[in-house]
Amino acid sequence: MTSTTRNILISGAGVAGPALAYWLARYGFEPTVVELADAPRGGGQAVDFRGETHLTVLDRMGVLPELRRLGTGGSPIRFVDAAGRELLSLPAEFMGGDVEIPRGDLARMLYERSLPRTAYRFGDSITGLAETPAGVRVTFRHAAPRTYDLVIGADGLHSNVRALAFGPERQYVRHLGHYAATWQLPNHLGLARGSIGYNAPGRLASVGVGHRDPERAGAFFVFAAPESTYDRQDPEQHKRLVADAFAGLGWEVPRLLDSLRHAPELYFDSISRADVDRWSKGRVALVGDAACGATIGGMGTGTAIVAAYVLAGELARAAGDHVTAFSRYESMLRDYARGCQKGGDRTGPFLAPATAARLRMRNALLSRPFFLNWMLRQGREVSTVALPDYSAFDAADMTGAAVAGSTAGSTAGSVAGADRPVRSSHRDEAP
Repeated sequence: MTSTTRNILISGAGVAGPALAYWLARYGFEPTVVELADAPRGGGQAVDFRGETHLTVLDRMGVLPELRRLGTGGSPIRFVDAAGRELLSLPAEFMGGDVEIPRGDLARMLYERSLPRTAYRFGDSITGLAETPAGVRVTFRHAAPRTYDLVIGADGLHSNVRALAFGPERQYVRHLGHYAATWQLPNHLGLARGSIGYNAPGRLASVGVGHRDPERAGAFFVFAAPESTYDRQDPEQHKRLVADAFAGLGWEVPRLLDSLRHAPELYFDSISRADVDRWSKGRVALVGDAACGATIGGMGTGTAIVAAYVLAGELARAAGDHVTAFSRYESMLRDYARGCQKGGDRTGPFLAPATAARLRMRNALLSRPFFLNWMLRQGREVSTVALPDYSAFDAADMTGAAVAGSTAGSTAGSVAGADRPVRSSHRDEAP
């Protein structure tokens, strides 16, 4: 690689950030990950991988066996009426794909895999980006300013890096007409496996048993609503919005809303998608949901894993030439990501159909094995793309041996950062 692209700052320690850091370190780059949270985030809904492309990347990372071991086995779901009578039953693979795992377990696994050769800075965030002839001058909320060769935004749908380098969120993120909320509660329904859901027009209230602790459960609510302005940092306001949207419904909804009042943590967000006309600008690039996200149903986790693999691989293939690498990365994956995103456009109307007639139509169609199997095949086809093999750029010895030469005949540098300390405080070295 060239001497101008060794130190790479990644914003976000969720899924895309640690996955990208892992691959970059394998190719001899020196990744640093900055994360606003004070530690790796746990919890969250289960996420899934489906199709050959997702599984191939996970296998090349060496994490597929552990993912299968920690996997949930899928998430079957039953839809019922207000009296608890079953209206529709969907198999585990419909919602859970080929491999499903709690998001917190996946994030922890990727963090631990990347940790030996990645500097992590928790409890901090980027406040400014300025490109200079020497790189990107980055200012932080707490740490001292520093110049990095490249900066990558892997910080989700509401990306801070995208806002700083590309423009305000309203230019790129589009509301898709629904909101979603999840929280933890006791398993008061005594569920043994999977989830059970109740629909009213424009609303879904569901609850599923915990994958690790059968005494615990997770609520998942979706409701239709126009885009509204609210404080994203105010969970009490979020609780009120959910409670108002589901007021007056029957089934188990009152008990679930009562548990919401006492929930210590709540995930609440709009179902939206990000569409960025270019995924890079100078020495700054976007990966995962920051570039092409969809809140739910757009295969965002699988796309992020694939994108991290390709972005790091193209930087290695181009011997650190970020202009060439960013261009190849985007041209290879843009159409693929858009195809996956389309699922997110349909998620809200599928989970919470707008009318009673549409509810009946959904239940009738998915009760037919032919239609259900067709949808499963479509999901696998959409998630498939031809993957380059970047193994020629792998370190010959992951303890610090030289990286293999590139296809252009150049020799990449040695693996950097094998002995670098992990930073989890607000301190940083001088620029």
